[in-house]
Amino acid sequence: MAPTKGFHGIYPILYAFFDAQGRLDAGAMRRQIDACARSACHGVAALGLATEVAKLTAQEKRDIIVWLAQGMASASASGNAKPIAITISGDTVAEQSELAQFAADHGAHWLVLQPPRDRTQPEQYYFDFFAEVMARTALPCAIQNAPEYLGVGLSPASIARLAALRPNFSVLKGEGPAVRMHEVIALNPGMAVFNGRGGLELIDNLRAGCAGMIIGVDSFDWQARIYDAYRSGDLAAAQQQYQAILPGIVFMMQSIEHLVCYGKRIAAIRLDLPPVCERSPALVPSPFGLECVRRFAQALGPLL
Repeated sequence: MAPTKGFHGIYPILYAFFDAQGRLDAGAMRRQIDACARSACHGVAALGLATEVAKLTAQEKRDIIVWLAQGMASASASGNAKPIAITISGDTVAEQSELAQFAADHGAHWLVLQPPRDRTQPEQYYFDFFAEVMARTALPCAIQNAPEYLGVGLSPASIARLAALRPNFSVLKGEGPAVRMHEVIALNPGMAVFNGRGGLELIDNLRAGCAGMIIGVDSFDWQARIYDAYRSGDLAAAQQQYQAILPGIVFMMQSIEHLVCYGKRIAAIRLDLPPVCERSPALVPSPFGLECVRRFAQALGPLL
């Protein structure tokens, strides 16, 4: 099984770690980035739903981009270069274009465009919005097509039409069942399609033709090994390793809020970080949930 051309593989997306005062914890963020940089993952992403991007100020988004760029520059210097994918959010074309340019200036390799927060418009509105942002950047672009989580999305036919209009629309970030991803891929055979959902259906997503997955930091190292085993043709090893981590993935992926609450805590334990502090509003973990977190983190082992 040959690797997918272009962007592919397992991309951990950074969690947002906050201190007791509710500020971004630069030390924890850098520790997380360093763990990703040292690993065998295939790229690193930031500023998506797992990064709690809706809670971040414009300056905090830029801070995370700078920290990630610095960490990946160090990785490149040591021969472990990885592409960077930055999710671009904002309610206007100008706002998204400015952040896209900042990301490009700091070494981003590709962008994932989120729809604006107004979820009341017809599909053509989001099509036109994405098309205009894509026209203002030279970087390869994806869209985050996640109607279950974002409330809106483009149909497979609209995705194909947008790809024909904008040549730099060459990647898609989906959030849905592998069956749906297969349908999207069939209509867009030249596009690198990534799924997410924490790694649910990882192997079936690869069978469906996905180029890879963008997932939380909690189990990305395991999923990178599973991806590599699958691509090398060792399906038995891929299946065995996936079965070992699937209960933890199911536990975390009950909702985005659940992922941020519990997935972040699993990652923190594996990274040997202090107890997680949240920025409100946030789901409060239960004592039983924290017991589950400790059990799954112990099974996954430290992120060295």
